Amino acid sequence: MIDLPRQRSKAAVRDRWRLKKWYNIVSPEVFGGIPIGMTPADEKEKLYKRTIEVTLFDITGDYSHVNTKLKFQVVDIVENNAYTVFKGHEILRDYLRSLTRRRSSKISAIINAVTKDNAKIRVTVATFTQYRCKTSQKKVVRKIMEDIIEGKSAQSTFDEFVRSAVFSENEDSLASEVAKAVKRICSVRKVEITKQKVIEIPSMVKEREEAGESRQVEEQGALS
Repeated sequence: MIDLPRQRSKAAVRDRWRLKKWYNIVSPEVFGGIPIGMTPADEKEKLYKRTIEVTLFDITGDYSHVNTKLKFQVVDIVENNAYTVFKGHEILRDYLRSLTRRRSSKISAIINAVTKDNAKIRVTVATFTQYRCKTSQKKVVRKIMEDIIEGKSAQSTFDEFVRSAVFSENEDSLASEVAKAVKRICSVRKVEITKQKVIEIPSMVKEREEAGESRQVEEQGALS
């Protein structure tokens, strides 16, 4: 005997998928403005504010970047391209656990940074030492991390700051600057910017987001 209701249900699911259109997800310019994947939607308005997570490896092809997870959000859609802004990054916990050693210290700090184009970013930074530090040393190290990150953000645009935080292997990266300064206080094994969370995007990005929302409203009005 044929289960007709179930058969119709499966057909309805297939029909919904046929109606969906595929859109290219485009990374922000700071990450090359390149396609990083595709996503389906039956109505493109449903893509606005959609969050996409990829690894830095997916963008660079460099296997050393596989532990860095990036978060983007769709703010504009033009034809079949969904353009995104950077919303944050995070280092995978398994990798961070691998950096922890016995008889050593992990010194963390959470800093609210403001860039010169008025973006607000909450940054988490961690210094991993060779040997266990004294409480007084930890206090000095945290102050150094705070001063460097606040100073760097005040001198950088949103894109510049994001890049210096994510690409930690660069000589002028945030992690490298912190490591050089902290070495005067204690022996450093590794410094990582473990997390960024964008609290407020810069004005130029906000204008693009608002333009995308306006375009969405106009297109809906034209169709109604």
